[in-house]
Amino acid sequence: MTGKRRTSMRSTFLPRSFRFTRSVRATALSAGALAACASLAVGCGVVPGVSGGSGDDPIVVMTWAPDGTSATNKPGMPAFALAYARWINANGGLNGRKLKVLTCNDHNDTVSAAACARRAVKEHAVAVVGSYSQHSDAFFPHLEGAGIPYIGGYGVTNAEFTSPLSYPVNGGQPSLLAGLGKELGTTCGPVSLVRPDTIAGDALPPMLNAGLTAGGHDKAEDQRAPEDATEYATQAEAALDNATGDSAADRKGCVVTALGDRTATFMDSFRRTREDHPGIRTGTVLGSVDQTVINAAGAASGPFEGAYVTGWYPVSSDPAWAPMKKVISEEAFSDTRIDPTDTGVQTTWIAYTVFRQAVESLDGGEVTADSVRGALDDGLKVTTGGLTPTLRWEFTDQLASIGFPRLVNAEVTLQAVQKGRLVAARKGFVDVTKTLEKADVD
Repeated sequence: MTGKRRTSMRSTFLPRSFRFTRSVRATALSAGALAACASLAVGCGVVPGVSGGSGDDPIVVMTWAPDGTSATNKPGMPAFALAYARWINANGGLNGRKLKVLTCNDHNDTVSAAACARRAVKEHAVAVVGSYSQHSDAFFPHLEGAGIPYIGGYGVTNAEFTSPLSYPVNGGQPSLLAGLGKELGTTCGPVSLVRPDTIAGDALPPMLNAGLTAGGHDKAEDQRAPEDATEYATQAEAALDNATGDSAADRKGCVVTALGDRTATFMDSFRRTREDHPGIRTGTVLGSVDQTVINAAGAASGPFEGAYVTGWYPVSSDPAWAPMKKVISEEAFSDTRIDPTDTGVQTTWIAYTVFRQAVESLDGGEVTADSVRGALDDGLKVTTGGLTPTLRWEFTDQLASIGFPRLVNAEVTLQAVQKGRLVAARKGFVDVTKTLEKADVD
């Protein structure tokens, strides 16, 4: 979870007493509409729920992600969305209608993120699907003002788990870190967390600490790092010094990295500095590392060997990914931006699976932002072929107490690096709901 820290910004956590009711949701939509009108005249001309049209017109959606920036980039997400549209259209479309995917580069800044959302409104998108953006405060007001659902965001901001128009397919960084902390709590000595020095990065330590506490461990040392640095020697040294701790301790320390695309850069510095700190182990989360990063870091001889890695989905070699790989093979085999092991591409596939089932549930009826939201809000159960638990979106009290009323899937997978390969360390999913409930977010 990343995003530039600002000195005056409201908290993205909800009060503990907050509960989403029908009236509250209506208020949220009205407030969003006012915000959109105040900031963009064109937004006032869009009546919530009428985008998309019907008949033979294409069903319009948008997918956005950053590309070509100095921080995290996810070019595979919009690229896969376009491939998915080609594939779905070649196979009869959605209920006989063509799918039109608009793509947008949010450039990892608030101005571009808002511009992407305004374009979605202007071009009557019925949903934003399978996207990544750090800047929810910039794009959600425009989507809320037009009533456009945000389906399958990457889970990079807290607002994705609070907005009534958000339909997340995974538990975001909170679930990954809680699951990782719970595992490391029973095996590690001192733990250092290296994370972005940003607003969203500030939310990561409580989640890791909730897992460590569940494992009977002390809290991690919080090591902040710039998200766009070209080297991390200072941060690596500090993290290793803390993780070394008492040399007489029975358990070796662990360094946890959650720097997104900059994890590979950090590991370059870590590998050189680590020579003076033998035995220190590493742990991380998918999205910060994949098989490509592990290979680049030295595979079996690199710093990730033996590391625990938490993910939202099964390992990329799982047969459940075969339908996604078929789409890539048929429509984007030569597109090097699309990597089937990339968590962003995987999230986009699942998000479009959700959208497809929502449209199909309308039985040929009008496809609008309002009708898609209605299908999801009325208890639609979405199956993803074993890639996630059955998904259903409703406002629940279970995680609303820590500010995440829309976090409906708190299950993670536990993986490990063995002989340089990312493999399943445990069969099936681990539910970290109860661990998250105890997170100290005040």
